[in-house]
Amino acid sequence: MSPPGVPAGAADKALQTALAAEQAAAYGYGVIGAHLAGAERAAAAADWIAHQVSRDQLAGLLRSRGADPAAAAVAYRLPVPVQTAGQAMALAVILEERVCAGYLSLVAISDRALRALGAQQIRQSALRAAAWRGATVAFPGLPASALERRPAAVTRGPRARG
Repeated sequence: MSPPGVPAGAADKALQTALAAEQAAAYGYGVIGAHLAGAERAAAAADWIAHQVSRDQLAGLLRSRGADPAAAAVAYRLPVPVQTAGQAMALAVILEERVCAGYLSLVAISDRALRALGAQQIRQSALRAAAWRGATVAFPGLPASALERRPAAVTRGPRARG
């Protein structure tokens, strides 16, 4: 059941979106780890586990709300080819950015617990992305196009009659 004041449809849809991002990340980290060694492979394994835990948490939360969690795909098309360690790390950044984006709709839900979950998960994914990228970005999860300056709308006051 949804808490009072939280539309079940919006909250469940936001949770399903986050779940889909976590499922894809868990899959992708399996590929990433295969192309890394040493400390980088250990970091990828830790991130893979973190995404599995988050995936399971979201699925359990959906079930507790009376919703059926969407099943993960059997396989996912990777957004970039992965044949080298550098490509694997680039994929990790992309996956973490997509996870951030997947949780954005949760921070718009009126339920405090769901907002807190979304914010916490965005923070964790942003930190993982920064570790793989070697730098941080402003507003993780938002596409660059959302941050571009747009010309201000021109407003006109009432015309003077004369």
